[in-house]
Amino acid sequence: MLRRIEPSDVELGMFIHKLEGSWFSHPFWKRRFVLEDPSDLAALRCSSVAGVVIDDTLGATSRMPDAAASATSPAPAQLAAHEAPLHRNVPSARTGFARAASKDAGGPPPIAREFGAARKIADRSRRHISQAFLKARLGKGVAVGDVEPVVEEIYGTVQRNPYAFSGLLRCQRDKEETYRHALSVCALMIALARRMRLSHTETCEAGMAGLLMDVGVGQLPESLASVEGDYRSLRQQLLDQHVLFGHDMLCVAGDIPEAVLAVSRNHHERMDGSGYPQGLRGEEIDLLSRMAAICDEFDYLVSGGFERPPLDPAAAIEALVAESGTFDPDILRTFIESVGVYPIGAFVRLRSERLAMVVDIDPDDHALPVVRTFHSLASGKPVRGETIRLAQCWGADAIEGIADLTDIAMPASAALQERLLKAACRS
Repeated sequence: MLRRIEPSDVELGMFIHKLEGSWFSHPFWKRRFVLEDPSDLAALRCSSVAGVVIDDTLGATSRMPDAAASATSPAPAQLAAHEAPLHRNVPSARTGFARAASKDAGGPPPIAREFGAARKIADRSRRHISQAFLKARLGKGVAVGDVEPVVEEIYGTVQRNPYAFSGLLRCQRDKEETYRHALSVCALMIALARRMRLSHTETCEAGMAGLLMDVGVGQLPESLASVEGDYRSLRQQLLDQHVLFGHDMLCVAGDIPEAVLAVSRNHHERMDGSGYPQGLRGEEIDLLSRMAAICDEFDYLVSGGFERPPLDPAAAIEALVAESGTFDPDILRTFIESVGVYPIGAFVRLRSERLAMVVDIDPDDHALPVVRTFHSLASGKPVRGETIRLAQCWGADAIEGIADLTDIAMPASAALQERLLKAACRS
């Protein structure tokens, strides 16, 4: 039975079915869960949540008298009208929930399963973010509610596996580059924020900033068709304008957090003062904008653009490191930890004279990822694919460097990445 109670009446053991209000008003990324931690209980009671809906069939029963509970319990139609649009399925019994929770408690899920979930989330998220960007192009304000479901789902997949979602998007190229870039930077920002141990609210704001920081591109008074959608190839005056347009547009909504507004204005600023639009330096740039500068530039490098071929993800890491003084060095080190020295999608040369692609990251050693072989340098021919966990092969093979595919007859790198990723998921 669903009951609506006040936050002050919540007790340990209750199954939280719904927290009323935006997730900026409470400290939890998930919507439905058993409340078991005393610190979570204290945080919930002190939050600005308007009300809490509990499910007595899945958790402890409220001590409210039945008559009072009935009076405050929302009608099914009311619940349906206020449900968030992208909820996960919840087991129908408390024991089922406990089994599901214990199954996921042993570490990140297998990469094949998480890539499958990431594909579904990416498809749903594209629809939401495309609608938000369409509103922006029409001159309408973009509100928190327009993108909240996207951030929530990406937060969930990053919570389960920090590498899968952004890695999948690096291996999937499509014509909706603006949306793909927004989703990818969102995932990178959330993974980086979690690695930096930022608070729940800061992590949510980081993800939202990644989604919305380029929303002003749609307002530029020039078609992007001539530069294949690569707005960075436009003249500097237009680059300045896209930042200002985006910031003004998000201000119109009225409920976008100040930290997200700051990122929309400052994500092209650089530590040495070489950025735009204000030429800020060092600590003058807010924390989330320093993070966004790195996440945005990394995805920009690996995506390619107008007369600019994409870089291998590992080469993009090297390029970021080479720009000494441009990015915050402490945040850059943490970013590399969050994506791996050899990120998913990177092509590497192995000691066994085989070429392989990185398909997963070992959370305990970012320099020893999981790879999928596809070519022999010795024979000059393709080889039967093998998935190798370098951290667990006891030195039988190792990465010697980034692979050079220039003189090898291969499909385009994007097509090869997607093919190898699918093969690794099937193995």
